[in-house]
Amino acid sequence: MQLGTRWPVGEATPERLPDAVRLAVRAVEAEVAGIDTSQWRWTLTWLEGLPVVELDDGTVIRYDPQSDAARTEPAEG
Repeated sequence: MQLGTRWPVGEATPERLPDAVRLAVRAVEAEVAGIDTSQWRWTLTWLEGLPVVELDDGTVIRYDPQSDAARTEPAEG
C-alpha cells in the first residue's frame, strides 16, 4: 500500500483519480451535505496500483478498472 494524499471534503480531487472515483467522491459529499464536515478529510492510498479513497467517517471508495466503476462502502454505524 502506498499513501497518496489527503484533501478536505468539498475540495478538488487529485487529478490522477479515474473519473468514476471522482464522481463517487462527489456523490458521497452530496449525501453528507447537511452534516458539518469542515474537519473531515479524504485519504487516498494505492493498493496494488489501484486507488482506495477513505473519508474520515469510514466511508471507502474502491475502483474496479475492468468495469471502470467505483464501489462505495458506507461507513459502519
